[in-house]
Amino acid sequence: MKKISVLIFLPLFLATFWVTELEAAPMALPLRQEALVVITSPRDNATVRGRVVITGSAFLPDFWKYEVHYASEPGGQWIMVEHIHKVPVINGQLAVWDTTLVPDGRYSLRLRVVHRDGNYEEYFVRGISVVNTQPPETPTPTPTSTPTPLPPTPTIVIEQPAPLPTSTPTPTPSVTVIPRPTSSIALSTIDVGDLGKAFLYGAGAAGGLFLLVGFLILLRQLIIKLLF
Repeated sequence: MKKISVLIFLPLFLATFWVTELEAAPMALPLRQEALVVITSPRDNATVRGRVVITGSAFLPDFWKYEVHYASEPGGQWIMVEHIHKVPVINGQLAVWDTTLVPDGRYSLRLRVVHRDGNYEEYFVRGISVVNTQPPETPTPTPTSTPTPLPPTPTIVIEQPAPLPTSTPTPTPSVTVIPRPTSSIALSTIDVGDLGKAFLYGAGAAGGLFLLVGFLILLRQLIIKLLF
């Protein structure tokens, strides 16, 4: 009986002891998330112009809202940039600050992240210079090494054969026909009657000439006979 009782009550005793130890041991608490309240851009003593993107982180375990403000230095009144933001940001854009709405000068930025109970944590950036009316700085050009010029590429000249002389045709001499002079006396002006008279006169003169020649010949022969 004693052995049976020990076997029955021993497991019950161990179970009771194990439950008691668990209740006495402290419960492990979950890890607490860390707060992230920081502006990563622009940084202290930065120079800005135009619309400036403000980046950073605005996060709390019991996050309610965050606000970004700017103020002129020294001792200016804080003015909100854009509006109240109720969505946390981690490594992103917090707000956009339009610096064209403020005069040139030195300013501070403030990031305020608020808990649900109304308490808050802040981060500041100091000495920001707004220079909208000043010309932007011209970056100094980095000197570059001048490459060594390559030797000139030789020029290959291909001689073209001289063109063969072409024969020039000899011009054919032109023959100029000179018209023969025509008689200044028109045929229509010659009278036929006058022509007949001239013919008769010529014939008579020729006949008389022949008779004279014949007479002289006879006279010569007669003289010769008389003399010899």
